[in-house]
Formats: sequence, C-alpha cells, structure tokens
Amino acid sequence: MAPSAVARYGVIDLLPSSPPSPDAGAPQDQIRSASGRPARLIDTTMLYAPRSGGVRRYLNAKRSWLAENRPGVRHTLVVPGPRDAHDGHGRVSIYAAPLPFGDGYRWPIGKTSWMERLIRQRPDVIEAGDPYTPGLAALKAGAALGVPVVGFCHTDLGALAALHIGEWAEKPVQKRWAAIYRQFDQAVAPSHFIAGRLIEAGVRDAIGLPLGVDVDTFHPMRGDRAALRQRLGLTDRHRILVFAGRPAREKKLDVLVDAVERLGEPYVLLLIGAGAGARASDRVICMDYQRDPEALAAVLAGCDAFVHANDNEPFGLIVLEALACGLPVVGVAAGGVAESVDEQVGVLAQASEGGVFAEAVEALFARDMAALSRAARLRAETRHGWTPVFERLTEIYGRLSGARAFLGEAAAAAASH
Repeated sequence: MAPSAVARYGVIDLLPSSPPSPDAGAPQDQIRSASGRPARLIDTTMLYAPRSGGVRRYLNAKRSWLAENRPGVRHTLVVPGPRDAHDGHGRVSIYAAPLPFGDGYRWPIGKTSWMERLIRQRPDVIEAGDPYTPGLAALKAGAALGVPVVGFCHTDLGALAALHIGEWAEKPVQKRWAAIYRQFDQAVAPSHFIAGRLIEAGVRDAIGLPLGVDVDTFHPMRGDRAALRQRLGLTDRHRILVFAGRPAREKKLDVLVDAVERLGEPYVLLLIGAGAGARASDRVICMDYQRDPEALAAVLAGCDAFVHANDNEPFGLIVLEALACGLPVVGVAAGGVAESVDEQVGVLAQASEGGVFAEAVEALFARDMAALSRAARLRAETRHGWTPVFERLTEIYGRLSGARAFLGEAAAAAASH
C-alpha cells in the first residue's frame, strides 16, 4: 500500500541494517488492564498521510468501529506530521520531514523519540503498521513496557525492492523484513497472499485477515451516470474504466493505458489520483485525488468497471470499495486482488500485460453487466463487512494482552469461565 517514494526509501533503509535485539519481554499472558479502566490501544505507522489510501481508511474504520462496539477501549493514532501535536481526539503527530516526491508522506528518523512517545501513552497493545521507524520503535516500546505488539504487514517489501532497486535486492530485503516481523507477538496481513509471503520468509504464525469495506458509504445509489458523463465530457455510449490510487510504479498504470488504447472506442480510462504516474493519452482522463470517501464513491458508482493491473497488490481495499459500488472488476490472477475477484464479479487477466488485459476487459463487457453489478454489490455486503474483521482483530488483542475490554460481551463471558 505504500507509494513509490515510501517503497524506495523503505527498502533502502532495510538493506544495510541488522534486526534490533528486543529486550527480555514481560510475560504476555499477564493481564495488562485492570477491570476498572479502559484498555489502551495504539496504532502507529508512517503510512498515514493526507492523501494515503487503504491504510488510512482501515485505521479510520477501526477507530469508528471501536468507538461504537468497544467503549472500554481507548484508541490512539501515533503518526508523522508537520509538527509535534495532539489533536485532542486521539491522534498524536510527531514531526517528520516530508519525503521528496512523496505525495504528502513523511519519513520519521528518530526511533528513540518515537519510542518515548509510545511509552508515554501507556498502551496495553500496540499495532505497528510498518517495519520502518514507527514499527521498530513499537517493538522497543513494547519490550520496555512488557506489552504485546502486533505487526500489521501492509506491504511486500521484497517485491517492492525487486521493482524499485533490482532483483538482487529482493532476497536481502525479504530476509530483513521477515526478521522484523518475527519479533512481533503476532504478524497479521491484509490478505492470504501476503500472509503466505511472510510464512515463506519464516514468519510462521502470520495470519491472513482480509480487510472490509463500508457498504453504506460505498453504495451504487451514490452514482449518477449521466452527471458523471456530462462532467467528463462523455456520452452515454462511452464505457468508463476506472482506477483510483496513487501514481506508484507498482500499480502498473502503463498496462492500463496500453489496454485502453488497444480497446479504442468506446472505452475510456478514468484515473483518480493516479494521473501523475501515467503517460498522456487521448483515451485517459485524470481526476484529482478524492479525499472524501463519499465523493470517491459517487465517482466510482457512476463508472462501468474497475480495473487494477498490479499483480503483486497486497490486498487492494479500493477493489472492495468498487465492488460495494456495484462495479465489476478486471484484475490480474495474482496477488491480493485475486482473493476478492472471481468470475462471479469480474474477470482476471492471466498476465499484467496490455494486450492480455484488453482481452479481459472485452470478455467482461461481453457478459451481462447488470447481473455482474448486482453480484458485485452482494459480494461486498455478504463477505466483506468490517465487523468480522475487527471482531477477529480485537480477539487477537485480547488474547495477547489479557485485557477483557477488547472482547465482545460473549467472548468476555466465555473468557471468565
């Protein structure tokens, strides 16, 4: 999920280092929260920025769900920002310099100061959303406090190293990546694909926990096909293929552009937030990043199909958001997208190549698009709600920490017997 600038700096940062040696940990079966006070959960990551995508939406969704379903849990985000600050609503910012060409992302460098800020919060559980400065600081803070640290792996750093640096870098970065994630009390991944990559690298207990989607925000009823076409200068006969994401090299935007040029009329490609990463084409329309989820949903729901050419996508939360909006999906039969898309809701191309992808798009539109749209929406509603995801995640927090506030009423009652 990390953009190209984060990927480049991240894999370089991991190449020369050796894994930190954790202090002797306190027993993890010890109950960390007395029954009379809330349990404290910290989420910390550098992958939370004004224009970030899936990681930001995952954390915001978790925050909302906890407030409604786990009133005994106090949730704090510790993330990079332009200055040290506390917004008064559970978000702590620590100054970090902006990444050159980083699209708003910032690179923290002070592990010790980051660790001290985490310790000051006195958490019962820490979840680290990256293996960079915040993740390493989380490991040190957890060891100092004797509390469990969960490592949520949003990115396949070995694959990114091969793409951005060269194939020679994949193995050393993967080795370092695995060495870090083995130190977490539990490694969690947003797909079985990434969990499998972690297990192959030696993180034996990694859990695949596919993410969810807000099916109320992302809904077909938000779309207005006629209004969107008028806004884009298109007619009703145009078939709008849409992709939303960052202009990152790993997103394979060149494949999407090649495919739509091969397809020709009446196809057009709408890139939301990703235009800077694509070459110019008469068949491509670029739209600014949509920070408001409802605005993004309105655009998605007005299109005809969602397209995603990344064959190493860790998960692809945007794919679930497209399905929830009733969009059939054309993806690649590899990576995390293939876990969410099958012939019932779309088509999977056999390779991330322009010609092959164009054939997959044609195969999609040869089918009953209205039926596919209904199936896409049903898939999101029945298989990808946030509640099962966060129930499982809070069960992990409760098991590791012994804090009953993380558990639902039924689970807490069972744990007391």
